[in-house]
Amino acid sequence: MVHFVGAGPGAEDLITVRGLKLLGQADIIIYAGSLVNPALLEHAKEGCRIYNSAYMTLQEVTAVMEEAEGEGLTTVRLHTGDSSIYGAVREQMDELDRKKIAYDVCPGVSSFCGAAASLRAEYTLPEVSQTIIITRAEGRTPVPERESLKALAAHQSTMILFLSSGLARKVKADLLEGGLSPETPVAVVYKATWPEEKIVRTTLDELPETMEKEQIRKTALIIVGRILEGEYAKSKLYDPAFTTEYRKGTKQ
Repeated sequence: MVHFVGAGPGAEDLITVRGLKLLGQADIIIYAGSLVNPALLEHAKEGCRIYNSAYMTLQEVTAVMEEAEGEGLTTVRLHTGDSSIYGAVREQMDELDRKKIAYDVCPGVSSFCGAAASLRAEYTLPEVSQTIIITRAEGRTPVPERESLKALAAHQSTMILFLSSGLARKVKADLLEGGLSPETPVAVVYKATWPEEKIVRTTLDELPETMEKEQIRKTALIIVGRILEGEYAKSKLYDPAFTTEYRKGTKQ
């Protein structure tokens, strides 16, 4: 059996209870290189075989899983954050399906959730933004044209950019061309929830220079949007004049 486990955003204690239990039961652990906190590997049982997938191809990862299955062993494929976001997990599942190897998925806390916690931010503020766009800038790996930063900027929604730390100048140019203001607030969260976490607040116009000054080139999220400002409308849910299923609103 193969268990795909989300390791969480970085802090050792932000893996789920289920994920930690599976990790402790594994005979084989294949973890996502420098993206997973190595402290989690200390929860492996004695004799567990551990592989760093940063040095492996898809075929090599699959071969380890297949060999383990032949030996009747349990494998944990430990992904950073939650494997459903930029986890390259579908191709692994397809390989296991072809080989008729059973697997399941244990979700994890994504780094974009960890970043919100560190920023003490809410991504969906009433009358500011009710939509979150999770995306990335186009680099060596292409992005469909309909999902370019220029196209997505037109929505004026909260944007969370993965895998874009080394492309700050392109991020700025594309979002400005898409209609965002140079004064749009931006937060950069380097290694969210890790001990070495760093938070930088800036504007879209100053983003490239700020990241160069702070020497942030990888392993960071770029959060863009007016939710980083102070103005918003309060939720209707707790408005005393608003009737819900559980209480009747009062006239003001």
